[in-house]
Amino acid sequence: MTDFTSDAPVMRARTAPPKREYYAYFALIFVATLPLCLLTWVLSAARRMELPAKGPIAKAWSQARIITPQIFSA
Repeated sequence: MTDFTSDAPVMRARTAPPKREYYAYFALIFVATLPLCLLTWVLSAARRMELPAKGPIAKAWSQARIITPQIFSA
């Protein structure tokens, strides 16, 4: 008879969070930062009388790309 308890397969713990959770947080942060980025973009455009190089969606996207990994690394 064989003893399977000594050669049990090693189960690795998941180190990376599921992608669905990451994308959910990313979407929430993107939606939360979008109004503030839109407001700062409008104020900057009104103050300088020219359109900023980066639009409000690009700013909100980059903010979400910065904030979301910080949540998962904590």
